[in-house]
Amino acid sequence: MESLLIYVVTAVLMIVIFLPYFLKFRKQQKADISRRAEAESLGIIRPQSQYPMIDQARCIGCGSCVAACPEDDVLGVVFGKAVIINGIRCVGHGHCEKACPVSAIKVGLGDITTRDDIPITDSYHQSNVEGLYVIGELGGLSLIRNAIRQGRTAIEKIALDPIRITEGEIKDVIIVGAGPAGLTAALSCIQHKLSYLVLDQQGPGGTILQYPRRKLVMTHPVEIPLYGWLRNTEYTKEQLLDIWEAAIEKFDLEILNHHKVNTVKKDGEIFRVVTEKGDFYAHSVVLAMGRRGIPRKLNVPGEEMPKVMYQLIDAQAYNGNHLLVVGGGDSAVEAAIGLARQKGNQVTISYRKHQFFRIKKKNEERIGRLIKERKIQPVFDSNVLEIAPDAVKLRRHEEVLQIPNEFVFVFAGGIPPFKMMKEMGIRFGGETRAWTQE
Repeated sequence: MESLLIYVVTAVLMIVIFLPYFLKFRKQQKADISRRAEAESLGIIRPQSQYPMIDQARCIGCGSCVAACPEDDVLGVVFGKAVIINGIRCVGHGHCEKACPVSAIKVGLGDITTRDDIPITDSYHQSNVEGLYVIGELGGLSLIRNAIRQGRTAIEKIALDPIRITEGEIKDVIIVGAGPAGLTAALSCIQHKLSYLVLDQQGPGGTILQYPRRKLVMTHPVEIPLYGWLRNTEYTKEQLLDIWEAAIEKFDLEILNHHKVNTVKKDGEIFRVVTEKGDFYAHSVVLAMGRRGIPRKLNVPGEEMPKVMYQLIDAQAYNGNHLLVVGGGDSAVEAAIGLARQKGNQVTISYRKHQFFRIKKKNEERIGRLIKERKIQPVFDSNVLEIAPDAVKLRRHEEVLQIPNEFVFVFAGGIPPFKMMKEMGIRFGGETRAWTQE
């Protein structure tokens, strides 16, 4: 009788302890299965750059990777295994990789030979065109720390090449793009005593220049060649630009701004970099242009008007206006948030899908609060039909909405410079097997 009582008490304790956990696990798994199915139907499982690659044989389904990810809904647990739910949201922090107790996750690009949006490069970021390198987000990896690492690695490889005589205006290296990757490459050239020139179609800063004022940019502690360490985990746009400007001034970097590169051609051992303001020559070329390229347009009547813009630099410049933001990514949401916080603005955001899927968790929380406070009016499942001087027409299903408007901000992504790169001879995954395997 006593032993039976012990078994009963033990069973009750096990039920009390483990039943809530089991029910919570079942509920979470059901939610993950539902989200996974929805993500598949929307085509958002496939990542745009890096993503967590999961070794299903090793995965024990503990969910530590899900808890560690700072971006919501990237990962989930389905049938006892970690799976990608929303690959587009992954920005490559790598926290999931560190949190996994059985080393079942690695953040990377996967098999690039199957991806037509990733140029094929070797471990030094050199393309199939010898002497032509691709670094930064143009190569598929985002984050400032990756850009800095790749800029350094590419130049270290170039510095190991046989010494070549530089005659006249021929440089050792021409760097296309003055963002973090390009500026790191320039500093590395100084470090390795290579002659170089940086060409940029805007000014130093790259993609950072497109960010709104005071936007927080996450990074990991990273060392900039010659300059020193960036040890904080968050910097504002202005702080980062100040850091790069200080490095440019301190080391007197050779940069030509407002030089848009049209193509790069190789003639024997020399590259000719063709710009709208003349040609430049070098033994090696490093492409660090970023993936944004040319802003994608809506191609609707009225888009040519001055009130239509493709970036927001200073939200504080707009007060008491009717404003439309078009898009559903982080750039669009951050612009809407910034504008909604200014006095007297009435902000509408138009997105072609039925909810936001690609945005960071912090942005989702912020815009959610502003929508509840009615400072932002979302119009999901909608497209812009026409832009007029004082209004905008949107189509939502079969309904046409006309809303008052004074400014339109379009964040529909950009057209990457892939066509130009292919004309240079650079191969992409998906069109051929890796050149290193031929």
